[in-house]
Amino acid sequence: MDANHVVTIDDIREAAKVIEGQVVRTPVHMSGPLSELTGAEIFLKLETLQHTGSFKDRGALVKLTSLSDEQKANGVIAMSAGNHAQGVAYHAKRLGIPATIVMPEGTPFTKVARTQAHGARVMLHGDNINAAEPFAKDLAAKENLTFVHPYADPYIVAGQGTIGLELLADLPDLDMIVVPIGGGGVIGGIATAAKAIKPSIKIIGVEAALYPSMYQIVHGMEPKMGGDTIAEGIAVKTPGEINIEIAKRLVDDFLLVDEPSLEAAVQTMLETGKILTEGAGAAPLAAVLNQSRRFAGKKVGLVVCGSNVDSRILAGVLMRGMVRAQRLVRIRVLIKDAPGVLAQVTDHIGRTGGNIVEVLHQRMFFDVPVKNAELDIMVETRDSDHVQEILTRLNAAGFKTKLLSDYAE
Repeated sequence: MDANHVVTIDDIREAAKVIEGQVVRTPVHMSGPLSELTGAEIFLKLETLQHTGSFKDRGALVKLTSLSDEQKANGVIAMSAGNHAQGVAYHAKRLGIPATIVMPEGTPFTKVARTQAHGARVMLHGDNINAAEPFAKDLAAKENLTFVHPYADPYIVAGQGTIGLELLADLPDLDMIVVPIGGGGVIGGIATAAKAIKPSIKIIGVEAALYPSMYQIVHGMEPKMGGDTIAEGIAVKTPGEINIEIAKRLVDDFLLVDEPSLEAAVQTMLETGKILTEGAGAAPLAAVLNQSRRFAGKKVGLVVCGSNVDSRILAGVLMRGMVRAQRLVRIRVLIKDAPGVLAQVTDHIGRTGGNIVEVLHQRMFFDVPVKNAELDIMVETRDSDHVQEILTRLNAAGFKTKLLSDYAE
């Protein structure tokens, strides 16, 4: 297939034969808790269970097996924020193909380390995958390497489209499939497969609001994007041309989700759905939660595209989620600077069931009388009602108390 080949259902079926037995045929999990939360029947296509933790295994293998013997001997190069990198590196190693991966400088450490662990040479360049592309192509020309694009390649699109084949084989009565969009390879493949099998099915694409590239192109808007997103896997400024054409023709709608929604969806997937996912993988759930009326009563397939989240980022997301839900709060208490008063305050909090995480005792730096002090107490609570119970008890005991805000409304 040349670079401009229009991918068909037959191409995707051929790709399915190529990956059979070499790529995980991932399960579809019906999530009761997420269904109750959203009002839809939620089915999760768990691409998180691929060997490298994302759907990129599929397209990478299809592309690599299409190369000539000479191309395989010379080696390949790819640019990627992490998941495509791991897919290419893993299968290149299996097939005996030397691999070089160019990754943005801000790529999470875990993705860099895992790519290197698969035997690839990793080079860091640029602040996103679009900035890394010219560097990677120049290196490909200098070293006679075959460039393996993460999404603008018909072999890649066909490989990712096997997700659509599997979804409708397992769930032919699906009403909708919700798919994250970065460069458009996965939604292009899934839309091609799903619409060919079931023309009535709705395909909904989801982008990070900071990187609405496909949304803007399809709606004829001036490109405007950028910023730090936890969904770095879909932080793409320029989708592939072949994917834009498919999206315009086959995708029914495009939804944007902001950073708080993405963070909340990552936390909800883990705490409620019991599924670990990265920001891009949580984007479909974020869209459903934001527009629950639209999806209510429908059988909805969510493509959970990857689980390669940096541990530090995950920890931050979970802790910030606790703050938003008022399960972790900071309380400021004015007390007399006298022996035993701190013990009284902590006793009141303890008797309500609050768990004190940290206490900051200040005498010098607040505008308080010299015989007083202020306590900033971080408390783990059950919920907002529990917080009010703690505040009420402290105030009733004569302690001037207020809740400090740790997040923007």
